[in-house]
Amino acid sequence: MSVKDRITQWVRPEVQALSAYHVADAAGLIKLDAMENPFDFPAALKAELGADLRDAAINRYPDPDAGAIRAALRELYSLPDAVDMLFGNGSDEIIQILAMAVAGPGRTILSVEPSFVMYKMIATFIGAEYVGVPLNDEFQIDAQATLDAIKRHQPALVFIAQPNNPTGNLFDDETLRQIVAVSPGLVVIDEAYTAFTDADYMSWVSEYDNVVVMRTFSKVGLAGLRFGMLFGAQEWIEQLNKVRLPYNINCLTQNAVLTAIRHFPEFVKQTEALREQRRWLSAKLEEVAGVSVYPSEANFILVRVDLPAKSVFSEMKKRGVLIKLLDGGHPKLAGCLRLTVGSHEENEAMLKALIEALESVRG
Repeated sequence: MSVKDRITQWVRPEVQALSAYHVADAAGLIKLDAMENPFDFPAALKAELGADLRDAAINRYPDPDAGAIRAALRELYSLPDAVDMLFGNGSDEIIQILAMAVAGPGRTILSVEPSFVMYKMIATFIGAEYVGVPLNDEFQIDAQATLDAIKRHQPALVFIAQPNNPTGNLFDDETLRQIVAVSPGLVVIDEAYTAFTDADYMSWVSEYDNVVVMRTFSKVGLAGLRFGMLFGAQEWIEQLNKVRLPYNINCLTQNAVLTAIRHFPEFVKQTEALREQRRWLSAKLEEVAGVSVYPSEANFILVRVDLPAKSVFSEMKKRGVLIKLLDGGHPKLAGCLRLTVGSHEENEAMLKALIEALESVRG
Protein backbone atom coordinates (compact mmCIF):
# COMPACT_ATOMS: atom_id res chain seq x y z
CA MET A 1 0.00 0.00 0.00
CA SER A 2 1.36 3.43 -0.92
CA VAL A 3 1.70 6.40 1.45
CA LYS A 4 -1.10 8.12 -0.44
CA ASP A 5 -3.38 5.12 0.01
CA ARG A 6 -2.64 4.95 3.72
CA ILE A 7 -3.35 8.65 4.11
CA THR A 8 -6.63 8.24 2.25
CA GLN A 9 -7.57 5.37 4.53
CA TRP A 10 -6.44 6.70 7.90
CA VAL A 11 -6.29 10.50 7.94
CA ARG A 12 -9.74 11.79 8.77
CA PRO A 13 -11.53 13.08 5.65
CA GLU A 14 -12.25 16.47 7.23
CA VAL A 15 -8.53 16.91 7.95
CA GLN A 16 -7.60 15.88 4.40
CA ALA A 17 -9.98 18.56 3.14
CA LEU A 18 -8.23 21.30 5.14
CA SER A 19 -5.36 23.50 4.05
CA ALA A 20 -2.61 24.08 6.61
CA TYR A 21 -2.44 27.57 8.14
CA HIS A 22 -0.40 29.55 5.62
CA VAL A 23 2.33 31.97 6.64
CA ALA A 24 3.66 34.06 3.76
CA ASP A 25 7.39 34.41 3.16
CA ALA A 26 8.29 37.99 4.10
CA ALA A 27 11.99 37.89 3.26
CA GLY A 28 13.11 41.26 1.88
CA LEU A 29 9.68 42.84 2.36
CA ILE A 30 8.16 45.38 4.73
CA LYS A 31 6.09 42.93 6.77
CA LEU A 32 2.63 44.33 7.46
CA ASP A 33 0.51 41.20 7.17
CA ALA A 34 0.42 39.71 10.68
CA MET A 35 -0.50 42.49 13.16
CA GLU A 36 2.92 42.51 14.80
CA ASN A 37 4.36 45.35 16.86
CA PRO A 38 7.08 46.95 14.67
CA PHE A 39 9.11 48.30 17.59
CA ASP A 40 12.14 46.49 18.93
CA PHE A 41 13.01 46.14 22.61
CA PRO A 42 14.93 49.15 23.96
CA ALA A 43 18.65 48.44 24.41
CA ALA A 44 18.50 48.53 28.22
CA LEU A 45 15.58 46.11 28.27
CA LYS A 46 17.41 43.79 25.87
CA ALA A 47 20.35 43.65 28.26
CA GLU A 48 18.09 42.80 31.17
CA LEU A 49 16.25 40.21 29.09
CA GLY A 50 19.57 38.62 28.13
CA ALA A 51 20.52 38.28 31.80
CA ASP A 52 17.12 36.80 32.67
CA LEU A 53 17.35 34.23 29.88
CA ARG A 54 20.94 33.39 30.85
CA ASP A 55 19.74 32.49 34.33
CA ALA A 56 16.98 30.18 33.11
CA ALA A 57 17.36 26.61 34.38
CA ILE A 58 16.99 24.95 31.00
CA ASN A 59 18.19 21.62 32.42
CA ARG A 60 15.03 21.48 34.54
CA TYR A 61 11.37 21.33 33.63
CA PRO A 62 9.73 24.76 33.92
CA ASP A 63 7.28 25.74 36.65
CA PRO A 64 4.15 23.91 35.43
CA ASP A 65 1.84 26.60 36.79
CA ALA A 66 4.04 29.62 35.96
CA GLY A 67 3.36 30.90 39.47
CA ALA A 68 5.54 34.00 39.20
CA ILE A 69 3.69 35.09 36.06
CA ARG A 70 0.36 34.50 37.79
CA ALA A 71 1.34 36.84 40.61
CA ALA A 72 2.67 39.47 38.21
CA LEU A 73 -0.45 39.40 36.03
CA ARG A 74 -2.77 39.55 39.03
CA GLU A 75 -1.10 42.81 39.97
CA LEU A 76 -0.84 44.13 36.40
CA TYR A 77 -4.55 43.59 35.68
CA SER A 78 -5.79 44.15 39.26
CA LEU A 79 -7.53 40.79 39.26
CA PRO A 80 -9.79 39.71 42.13
CA ASP A 81 -8.91 36.48 43.90
CA ALA A 82 -11.89 34.69 42.35
CA VAL A 83 -10.42 35.07 38.84
CA ASP A 84 -7.99 32.29 37.95
CA MET A 85 -5.63 31.94 34.98
CA LEU A 86 -4.48 29.41 32.42
CA PHE A 87 -1.57 29.99 30.03
CA GLY A 88 -0.99 28.64 26.55
CA ASN A 89 1.46 28.58 23.68
CA GLY A 90 -0.28 31.58 22.15
CA SER A 91 -4.04 31.98 22.01
CA ASP A 92 -4.19 29.12 19.52
CA GLU A 93 -3.34 26.52 22.16
CA ILE A 94 -5.88 28.01 24.55
CA ILE A 95 -8.59 27.76 21.88
CA GLN A 96 -7.60 24.13 21.43
CA ILE A 97 -7.68 23.47 25.20
CA LEU A 98 -11.14 25.01 25.43
CA ALA A 99 -12.40 22.95 22.50
CA MET A 100 -10.94 19.69 23.81
CA ALA A 101 -12.39 20.19 27.29
CA VAL A 102 -15.84 21.53 26.42
CA ALA A 103 -16.67 20.61 22.83
CA GLY A 104 -16.02 17.50 20.71
CA PRO A 105 -17.98 15.07 18.51
CA GLY A 106 -21.70 15.65 18.78
CA ARG A 107 -21.21 19.17 20.16
CA THR A 108 -21.12 22.57 18.48
CA ILE A 109 -18.71 25.51 18.42
CA LEU A 110 -20.26 28.75 17.24
CA SER A 111 -18.82 32.09 16.18
CA VAL A 112 -19.61 34.95 13.84
CA GLU A 113 -18.08 35.25 10.37
CA PRO A 114 -15.75 36.53 9.17
CA SER A 115 -13.65 36.18 12.31
CA PHE A 116 -10.49 34.43 13.50
CA VAL A 117 -10.02 31.33 11.33
CA MET A 118 -8.67 29.16 14.15
CA TYR A 119 -12.10 28.87 15.77
CA LYS A 120 -13.35 26.90 12.79
CA MET A 121 -10.09 25.03 12.17
CA ILE A 122 -9.82 23.76 15.74
CA ALA A 123 -13.48 22.75 15.73
CA THR A 124 -12.63 20.59 12.73
CA PHE A 125 -9.50 19.19 14.43
CA ILE A 126 -11.50 17.83 17.37
CA GLY A 127 -14.48 16.60 15.35
CA ALA A 128 -16.99 19.18 16.58
CA GLU A 129 -19.64 20.82 14.43
CA TYR A 130 -18.85 24.43 13.58
CA VAL A 131 -21.55 27.05 13.02
CA GLY A 132 -20.56 30.44 11.62
CA VAL A 133 -23.21 33.17 11.70
CA PRO A 134 -22.58 35.85 9.05
CA LEU A 135 -22.04 39.42 10.18
CA ASN A 136 -24.11 42.08 8.44
CA ASP A 137 -22.77 44.28 5.65
CA GLU A 138 -21.29 46.71 8.21
CA PHE A 139 -19.50 43.78 9.90
CA GLN A 140 -21.71 44.05 12.98
CA ILE A 141 -23.37 41.07 14.64
CA ASP A 142 -26.77 40.16 13.25
CA ALA A 143 -28.29 39.86 16.71
CA GLN A 144 -31.46 37.99 15.80
CA ALA A 145 -29.71 35.51 13.50
CA THR A 146 -27.02 34.85 16.11
CA LEU A 147 -29.46 34.40 18.99
CA ASP A 148 -31.60 32.10 16.84
CA ALA A 149 -28.53 30.04 15.91
CA ILE A 150 -27.53 29.68 19.57
CA LYS A 151 -31.01 28.56 20.55
CA ARG A 152 -31.12 26.10 17.64
CA HIS A 153 -27.63 24.59 17.91
CA GLN A 154 -27.05 24.89 21.69
CA PRO A 155 -23.29 25.41 21.30
CA ALA A 156 -20.86 24.18 23.92
CA LEU A 157 -18.55 27.09 23.02
CA VAL A 158 -19.18 30.54 21.57
CA PHE A 159 -16.17 32.58 20.46
CA ILE A 160 -16.46 36.36 20.07
CA ALA A 161 -13.35 38.34 19.11
CA GLN A 162 -13.56 41.84 20.56
CA PRO A 163 -12.29 43.77 18.58
CA ASN A 164 -12.91 41.40 15.72
CA ASN A 165 -10.24 40.01 13.42
CA PRO A 166 -10.08 40.62 10.45
CA THR A 167 -12.59 43.47 10.45
CA GLY A 168 -11.13 45.51 13.32
CA ASN A 169 -14.43 46.75 14.74
CA LEU A 170 -16.04 46.36 18.15
CA PHE A 171 -19.43 44.74 18.67
CA ASP A 172 -21.94 46.51 20.89
CA ASP A 173 -22.21 45.45 24.52
CA GLU A 174 -25.97 44.95 24.51
CA THR A 175 -25.73 42.33 21.76
CA LEU A 176 -22.90 40.58 23.58
CA ARG A 177 -24.92 40.48 26.79
CA GLN A 178 -27.82 38.91 24.91
CA ILE A 179 -25.47 36.28 23.51
CA VAL A 180 -24.14 35.48 26.98
CA ALA A 181 -27.66 35.28 28.39
CA VAL A 182 -28.94 32.72 25.85
CA SER A 183 -25.75 30.63 25.56
CA PRO A 184 -26.04 27.28 27.33
CA GLY A 185 -22.29 26.69 27.32
CA LEU A 186 -19.15 28.78 27.66
CA VAL A 187 -18.72 32.18 25.97
CA VAL A 188 -15.12 33.13 25.19
CA ILE A 189 -14.40 36.83 24.66
CA ASP A 190 -11.17 36.97 22.69
CA GLU A 191 -9.39 40.22 23.56
CA ALA A 192 -6.28 39.68 21.45
CA TYR A 193 -6.33 43.37 20.46
CA THR A 194 -7.31 44.83 23.82
CA ALA A 195 -4.16 46.99 23.90
CA PHE A 196 -5.52 49.07 21.03
CA THR A 197 -8.99 49.82 22.36
CA ASP A 198 -10.52 51.23 25.53
CA ALA A 199 -13.02 48.36 25.66
CA ASP A 200 -12.31 45.92 28.51
CA TYR A 201 -14.34 42.80 29.36
CA MET A 202 -12.35 41.38 32.25
CA SER A 203 -15.12 42.34 34.70
CA TRP A 204 -17.53 40.05 32.81
CA VAL A 205 -15.61 37.05 34.18
CA SER A 206 -16.92 37.91 37.64
CA GLU A 207 -20.31 39.11 36.40
CA TYR A 208 -21.25 35.97 34.42
CA ASP A 209 -20.67 32.32 35.32
CA ASN A 210 -20.32 31.29 31.67
CA VAL A 211 -17.80 33.89 30.43
CA VAL A 212 -14.02 33.61 30.15
CA VAL A 213 -11.66 36.20 28.66
CA MET A 214 -8.71 35.36 26.44
CA ARG A 215 -5.73 37.67 25.92
CA THR A 216 -2.26 37.48 24.38
CA PHE A 217 1.03 39.36 24.53
CA SER A 218 1.61 38.76 20.82
CA LYS A 219 0.20 42.09 19.65
CA VAL A 220 2.05 44.28 22.14
CA GLY A 221 5.53 43.28 20.98
CA LEU A 222 6.02 39.70 22.19
CA ALA A 223 4.72 37.67 19.23
CA GLY A 224 7.85 35.54 19.20
CA LEU A 225 7.23 34.31 22.75
CA ARG A 226 3.85 32.73 21.91
CA PHE A 227 2.25 33.53 25.25
CA GLY A 228 -1.53 33.44 25.60
CA MET A 229 -3.70 33.89 28.67
CA LEU A 230 -7.16 32.77 29.71
CA PHE A 231 -8.97 34.34 32.67
CA GLY A 232 -11.97 32.69 34.28
CA ALA A 233 -13.60 31.39 37.40
CA GLN A 234 -11.47 28.94 39.36
CA GLU A 235 -13.95 26.14 38.66
CA TRP A 236 -13.58 26.58 34.88
CA ILE A 237 -9.77 26.81 35.01
CA GLU A 238 -9.60 23.65 37.13
CA GLN A 239 -11.39 21.66 34.45
CA LEU A 240 -9.46 23.20 31.55
CA ASN A 241 -6.14 22.46 33.22
CA LYS A 242 -6.93 18.75 32.98
CA VAL A 243 -6.36 18.81 29.21
CA ARG A 244 -3.50 21.32 29.18
CA LEU A 245 -0.26 19.56 28.36
CA PRO A 246 2.24 19.68 31.25
CA TYR A 247 5.05 22.24 31.08
CA ASN A 248 3.49 23.95 28.05
CA ILE A 249 5.13 27.30 28.87
CA ASN A 250 8.89 26.79 28.68
CA CYS A 251 11.33 28.41 31.11
CA LEU A 252 12.76 30.83 28.54
CA THR A 253 9.29 32.15 27.74
CA GLN A 254 8.44 32.41 31.44
CA ASN A 255 11.56 34.44 32.19
CA ALA A 256 11.03 36.69 29.17
CA VAL A 257 7.37 37.31 30.07
CA LEU A 258 8.34 38.31 33.60
CA THR A 259 10.91 40.75 32.20
CA ALA A 260 8.28 42.24 29.90
CA ILE A 261 5.72 42.62 32.69
CA ARG A 262 8.27 44.48 34.83
CA HIS A 263 8.65 46.94 31.95
CA PHE A 264 5.05 46.92 30.75
CA PRO A 265 4.75 50.75 30.66
CA GLU A 266 7.25 50.67 27.78
CA PHE A 267 4.91 48.44 25.77
CA VAL A 268 1.97 50.69 26.65
CA LYS A 269 3.88 53.62 25.13
CA GLN A 270 4.40 51.60 21.97
CA THR A 271 0.73 50.68 21.68
CA GLU A 272 -0.24 54.32 22.20
CA ALA A 273 2.11 55.27 19.36
CA LEU A 274 0.45 52.63 17.17
CA ARG A 275 -2.99 54.01 18.03
CA GLU A 276 -1.82 57.41 16.84
CA GLN A 277 -0.43 55.86 13.67
CA ARG A 278 -3.76 54.09 13.12
CA ARG A 279 -5.54 57.45 13.22
CA TRP A 280 -3.03 58.97 10.82
CA LEU A 281 -3.15 56.03 8.40
CA SER A 282 -6.95 55.85 8.43
CA ALA A 283 -7.20 59.54 7.55
CA LYS A 284 -4.70 59.15 4.71
CA LEU A 285 -6.46 56.08 3.35
CA GLU A 286 -9.76 57.97 3.30
CA GLU A 287 -8.16 60.32 0.75
CA VAL A 288 -7.26 57.51 -1.68
CA ALA A 289 -9.70 57.12 -4.56
CA GLY A 290 -11.16 53.65 -4.95
CA VAL A 291 -10.50 52.62 -1.34
CA SER A 292 -13.21 52.12 1.30
CA VAL A 293 -11.86 52.26 4.85
CA TYR A 294 -13.53 50.46 7.76
CA PRO A 295 -13.28 51.75 11.35
CA SER A 296 -10.75 49.90 13.49
CA GLU A 297 -10.10 49.44 17.20
CA ALA A 298 -7.17 47.10 16.53
CA ASN A 299 -3.63 47.48 15.18
CA PHE A 300 -4.75 46.92 11.61
CA ILE A 301 -7.15 48.52 9.15
CA LEU A 302 -9.52 46.70 6.82
CA VAL A 303 -9.97 48.28 3.40
CA ARG A 304 -11.96 47.34 0.31
CA VAL A 305 -10.66 48.28 -3.12
CA ASP A 306 -12.75 48.80 -6.25
CA LEU A 307 -10.25 46.85 -8.37
CA PRO A 308 -9.22 43.16 -8.29
CA ALA A 309 -7.79 42.84 -4.79
CA LYS A 310 -5.41 40.03 -5.75
CA SER A 311 -3.84 42.24 -8.39
CA VAL A 312 -3.46 45.14 -5.95
CA PHE A 313 -1.90 42.78 -3.40
CA SER A 314 0.57 41.46 -5.99
CA GLU A 315 1.53 44.96 -7.14
CA MET A 316 2.16 46.04 -3.55
CA LYS A 317 4.34 42.99 -3.01
CA LYS A 318 6.35 43.90 -6.11
CA ARG A 319 6.97 47.25 -4.42
CA GLY A 320 8.34 45.56 -1.32
CA VAL A 321 5.29 45.66 0.96
CA LEU A 322 3.55 42.54 2.24
CA ILE A 323 -0.03 42.92 3.50
CA LYS A 324 -2.83 40.40 3.97
CA LEU A 325 -5.07 39.46 1.07
CA LEU A 326 -8.53 38.61 2.41
CA ASP A 327 -10.38 38.42 -0.89
CA GLY A 328 -11.46 34.81 -1.41
CA GLY A 329 -11.35 33.93 2.28
CA HIS A 330 -15.02 34.72 2.93
CA PRO A 331 -17.78 36.08 0.66
CA LYS A 332 -18.16 39.21 2.80
CA LEU A 333 -14.45 39.98 2.36
CA ALA A 334 -14.58 40.26 -1.43
CA GLY A 335 -12.19 42.99 -2.53
CA CYS A 336 -10.69 43.34 0.95
CA LEU A 337 -7.13 43.82 2.15
CA ARG A 338 -5.92 43.98 5.75
CA LEU A 339 -3.19 46.51 6.51
CA THR A 340 -1.19 46.12 9.72
CA VAL A 341 -0.37 49.44 11.37
CA GLY A 342 3.40 49.73 11.52
CA SER A 343 5.89 52.46 12.28
CA HIS A 344 5.37 55.82 10.62
CA GLU A 345 8.04 55.01 8.03
CA GLU A 346 6.44 51.64 7.29
CA ASN A 347 3.00 53.20 7.02
CA GLU A 348 4.24 55.84 4.60
CA ALA A 349 5.85 53.12 2.47
CA MET A 350 2.67 51.04 2.56
CA LEU A 351 0.49 53.99 1.59
CA LYS A 352 2.81 54.83 -1.31
CA ALA A 353 2.84 51.20 -2.47
CA LEU A 354 -0.96 51.01 -2.29
CA ILE A 355 -1.44 54.17 -4.34
CA GLU A 356 1.07 53.02 -6.95
CA ALA A 357 -0.48 49.55 -7.04
CA LEU A 358 -3.95 50.97 -7.63
CA GLU A 359 -2.62 53.17 -10.45
CA SER A 360 -0.82 50.21 -12.01
CA VAL A 361 -3.85 47.91 -11.91
CA ARG A 362 -6.15 50.68 -13.11
CA GLY A 363 -3.81 51.24 -16.04
